[in-house]
Amino acid sequence: MGDVVKDLTAGTVGGAAQLICGHPFDTIKVKLQSQPAPVPGQAPKYSGAIDAVKKTLAAEGPRGLYKGMGAPLATVAAFNAVLFTVRGQMESLVRTQPGVPLTVSQQFVCGAGAGVAVSFLACPTELVKCRLQAQSALAGTGTGTGTAAAVAAVKYGGPMDVARQVLRSEGGMRGLFKGLLPTMGREIPGNAIMFGVYEAIKQMLAGGPDTSGLGRGSLILAGGLAGASFWFIVYPTDVVKSVIQVDDYKNPKFSGSLDAFRKIKASEGFKGLYKGFGPAMARSVPANAACFLAYEMTRSALG
Repeated sequence: MGDVVKDLTAGTVGGAAQLICGHPFDTIKVKLQSQPAPVPGQAPKYSGAIDAVKKTLAAEGPRGLYKGMGAPLATVAAFNAVLFTVRGQMESLVRTQPGVPLTVSQQFVCGAGAGVAVSFLACPTELVKCRLQAQSALAGTGTGTGTAAAVAAVKYGGPMDVARQVLRSEGGMRGLFKGLLPTMGREIPGNAIMFGVYEAIKQMLAGGPDTSGLGRGSLILAGGLAGASFWFIVYPTDVVKSVIQVDDYKNPKFSGSLDAFRKIKASEGFKGLYKGFGPAMARSVPANAACFLAYEMTRSALG
């Protein structure tokens, strides 16, 4: 039980560090992912990541980059506590002998198991976050100017308002779990790869399976590269998840995950499945470096 409490605490601290460092990058990623394909002959609302940052700052100020942070911040304790605690408990299950360091392949298995658990927390949280982040990108794609357009841009007043509207008009709890399949398609292989790569890099830097002597710099490097590996592998799945979660409930563009994949590929090519990839990768390195460093330092301090 002591290990569970330590993993809960360290996971919470690591998740908070990750969120604070990475949320602005995530906002830009979701805006780029969710903006509709432009009408032929017209330019997209955002031409790229830098343009999205400039327009967000101009229209919403610095607070616009942290839009939607309330939902993940409120659940970051639960999310990362579950992630690191399930991983820790799976370590005890797959470990052949007490105290023996896990192999890289064993860490892949532990990461996949943790990914299954966190998918059920990530899905409703990400739906709320994506709705708030994307509403300004989705607004203005039709007609209307001035006050009418500004009002249309603000469909949701905040995280709780998103949850209330979804529960009331999008099928209750089922509506909050829209996009669960692609969420699992992201979290299970993504966490398997992330934790496996993290352990592999630590062992490479340590020159063996005992990584307890690694310094902060090595942990930052391992955590940053592990986070980058997560997104490099599963990014198209994340794009599908985002467009599914922000899709209009009454007039949906997509009938499901496979339909979304096919339509994005048909209309925008494979490039469409990597919209927002730059901000995602730019976010993953510092955010995951901060997460793993905070986790390791907190876990070590707790004994």
